[in-house]
Amino acid sequence: MRRRPILSMLVLFIVLAAGVLPLAAQDKPRSGGELIFVVPSEPPSYDGHQEETFGVTHPIAPHYNTLLRVDPTDKTGTKPVGDLAESWTVSKDGLTYTFKIRRGVKFHDGSELTSRDVKASYDKILKPPAGVKSLRKEAYESVASVEAPDPGTFIVKLKYPEPSILLNLSSPWNWIYKADLLAKDPHWYEKNVMGTGPFTFVEHVKGSHWIGKKNPSYWDKGKPYLDGYRALFVPDAAMQVGAIRGQRAMIQFRGFSPPERDTLVAALGSKITVQESPWECVNPLALNHERKPFNDKRVRRALTLALDRWQGAQALSKITILKEVAGVQGPGTPFAATPAELERLAGYGRDVVKARAEARRLLREAGVSEGFTFTFKNRGIPNPYVALGVWLADQWRQIGLTAKIETLELGMLYADIRSGNFEVAADFHCSYIVEPDLALFKFQSLDRSPVNYSRYTDRALDELYEKQSRATDREERRKLIREFEKRLLDEEAHYIYTLQWHRIVPHNARVRGWTITPSHFLNNQLDTVWLGD
Repeated sequence: MRRRPILSMLVLFIVLAAGVLPLAAQDKPRSGGELIFVVPSEPPSYDGHQEETFGVTHPIAPHYNTLLRVDPTDKTGTKPVGDLAESWTVSKDGLTYTFKIRRGVKFHDGSELTSRDVKASYDKILKPPAGVKSLRKEAYESVASVEAPDPGTFIVKLKYPEPSILLNLSSPWNWIYKADLLAKDPHWYEKNVMGTGPFTFVEHVKGSHWIGKKNPSYWDKGKPYLDGYRALFVPDAAMQVGAIRGQRAMIQFRGFSPPERDTLVAALGSKITVQESPWECVNPLALNHERKPFNDKRVRRALTLALDRWQGAQALSKITILKEVAGVQGPGTPFAATPAELERLAGYGRDVVKARAEARRLLREAGVSEGFTFTFKNRGIPNPYVALGVWLADQWRQIGLTAKIETLELGMLYADIRSGNFEVAADFHCSYIVEPDLALFKFQSLDRSPVNYSRYTDRALDELYEKQSRATDREERRKLIREFEKRLLDEEAHYIYTLQWHRIVPHNARVRGWTITPSHFLNNQLDTVWLGD
């Protein structure tokens, strides 16, 4: 590629142009074929209500429907449309949402879905039984109750008007389960599959693959177009690229790095299509407030002051999916901080020499000696985690700290994070829509957010979250988000934000009907996907 830069860039331009053709310009969808795709991570469990990794949604989402979904043709990922909800109405006071549930929808065992199943699923999400995890109940603090007055009606009543509620109810995680199965065993879905989705479950061979086949009784007539799909679990990035380059797989839905994209384009030319998008994902670092010296905010501030984010963005964006310097909302989104506002936060300034001098002063003041060593637990995915870990260790070295990197597969990493068995760890936080409620709810106090892995209690932060969620004036909400951001990342340094991601999905040109969005959790039902020549 280095010998042929002009040719490679020409090919890349042509393919990128092909990747943004509107769906209407493509051929008419046709039926048949098996979609083969690679997944870099395997599901810790099968239950979407309690998990937060694409290793669950990518292979398993095709088996399920949700109440609402984000329009699969919308590149912004912000338009709610009906899935199991055929239509809905909203009361004048904005407190009652009444959904008409599609009739004749069948679970894969042949039983009919009713609003009772929708209610049981939301009861599990909103009020999980003892011993059952739900990672998103805090995202629905505005919900007063859910009701199923008859088989075709589902009602959501709110405590206060919430502008984001429809998008919130479009969550790709809120799979609708069978009420009878939940009543018998609320843990059943952790190890089993039973949905109403476009594909039925065939098998999961751990460490190898997941297979689904076309649901012949699917309620959306004519769909799905595919006969089936096969998800191959391939954790090694080079092997993922090799699978697509060798046309043993057609797509990897999460995303590739710029060099990986360029390699595929140069090798496959017109046989590859590239779709790119901003990515509502960031790697915040969890700092265990229950471990010394990270219970001291001076130490936490020192760790963030050490980072030269602006230089890091330039270097890492060339080799990884990391790209933008960001606060709690991504650049270009409605409530994002301006560069000037970001630069007022600890670790975001342009004068890194001054920032690192302040970091060293804070460490001395906190009694942390030169050469202090701690363990940084990282996720075993090269892009972007491995490169990010190397960069972080180098940044912290420049303020006299030594970070020993321990790389773990997802299940082991999250077992340690969730139990508090760590000092500093790589976390991830992705929003499936551009909405502050979803981006910020993670960072509430531990008793309000089960995914607050830094393990702190901060009632001032909780209050700011509630205020911004209820604010109807746009400028007032933006002001409150800035206050939340400053307290989280600067004053208390509860978490450390690194860099926002950029999504790049090169795929076999035969794959049609799939649209990239800012979230790799969206658009994974595969009902719209079909294979061309």
